[in-house]
Amino acid sequence: MHRVLIVDDHPLVRQGLSDSLNRTEDLCVCGEAEGLMSALTVVRETNPALVTIDLGLTDGSGLELIKEIKAVHPEVRILVLSMQDESLYAERCLRAGADGFIGKDEPPERILAAIRTVLAGRVHVSPEQASRMLNRAIRGRKESTSPLDLLTDRELEVFSLIGNGLTTRQIAEKLDLSPKTIESYRENIKSKLDLENAIRLQQRAVQWVIEKA
Repeated sequence: MHRVLIVDDHPLVRQGLSDSLNRTEDLCVCGEAEGLMSALTVVRETNPALVTIDLGLTDGSGLELIKEIKAVHPEVRILVLSMQDESLYAERCLRAGADGFIGKDEPPERILAAIRTVLAGRVHVSPEQASRMLNRAIRGRKESTSPLDLLTDRELEVFSLIGNGLTTRQIAEKLDLSPKTIESYRENIKSKLDLENAIRLQQRAVQWVIEKA
């Protein structure tokens, strides 16, 4: 039996995935967590073979959790299970140390297949994403397909939180950073996206969140 840890800030998602996994003959859930810090504790206590991770957590970023887990437990396989845009996030997740990416809206059988693919030591992404990555590798394309590709992982996270209506102080508290650091990220984002002021930044971030919902 392969032991799987589920990390997601939505209880219903954790319950649904847990039910699906525990009905199989080769997979079992060894623990659940809703945030970054609790996930690190459960990984240490349960020694899972694989962790499924959502990108939005109660106390931080799924991308940061991937990096933290791989730094301490490099043998643990990681599958990102998220509603975020695969074309924007999949490569970021793989660079952070994840072994695969799949959307939450995929049927349960495809999610189970992705888990088994990753457990077998292979990388899982959608055929469309695999094609994009292969084209970039073969053709050596380095240009961004979206202006958001210019943002670092942390800047993209801050941009997303701005779009969800969080203030600078709220973002700082959620990410355990200082408000001054968040203001620096905001300035970097405005510069990279060529936005003239904070109002345009707010509008652009909200529009992006609505479009990808």
